[in-house]
Amino acid sequence: MITLKTEDEIELMRQANLLVGKTLAEIAKVIAPGVTTRQLDTLAETFIRDNGAEPTFKGCPNPYGQPFPGSICTSVNDTVVHGIPDDTPLKDGDIISVDCGTLLNGFNGDSCYTFCVGEVAPEVKHLLKVTKESLYLGIEAAKAGHRLGDIGYTVQQHAEEAGYGVVRELVGHGIGHEMHEDPMVPNYGRRGSGILLKNGLCIAIEPMITMGDKAIFMMPDRWTIKTRDHKPAAHFEHTIAIHHGKADILSSFREVEEIESKRA
Repeated sequence: MITLKTEDEIELMRQANLLVGKTLAEIAKVIAPGVTTRQLDTLAETFIRDNGAEPTFKGCPNPYGQPFPGSICTSVNDTVVHGIPDDTPLKDGDIISVDCGTLLNGFNGDSCYTFCVGEVAPEVKHLLKVTKESLYLGIEAAKAGHRLGDIGYTVQQHAEEAGYGVVRELVGHGIGHEMHEDPMVPNYGRRGSGILLKNGLCIAIEPMITMGDKAIFMMPDRWTIKTRDHKPAAHFEHTIAIHHGKADILSSFREVEEIESKRA
């Protein structure tokens, strides 16, 4: 069942999502070769709790009933999503997608950013550029009166025109009191298909784009999802509300991008 949010609820969701953006910025400050994903996870959990929220991912069960052990998902190189934080140091040339969720004042925030670690190959940087572009193009298509398929079609067209794969099995989602609500938001589709987009609809749009083939597989831990050809994958995500007829981005990359621009 799809639940449309009120003006007040959208503002509460904005606060939860802005905290996610600030958490990702704290991570951006320390990402470097030699840092472990467990260190990033500890930093994120402490920051989220210090700001009066809970890390939504921690303890969240998968379909097999296994709780996620981390507060963030740390997906390195060929890991598409749901990478579990561990003691493996990041290496120069890696990319890492950090997916983060918060629960604040009864509402959820959810956003993901793919970071470069040190000097990353130009072709991998291009994958990140196109994936982020596909996210913002999908957001532009999220207007009242459009349909859900318009978002997926727009994301898919941009990614595939660049020669990349669009993962089919993993999708965006509605969001609100629960982290995952209806509707599912695929990154592929047909224009004019799917549910009608209305004011008050809150969704997480999250392109998961592969450098090679779109095929994926699950590791034995039943969480980690990797590309079958072991080529890199990128993942960018914003939570938005359909608000006054168009997409209102509730999460933020501004702080992260400010930090990245100082490093460039």
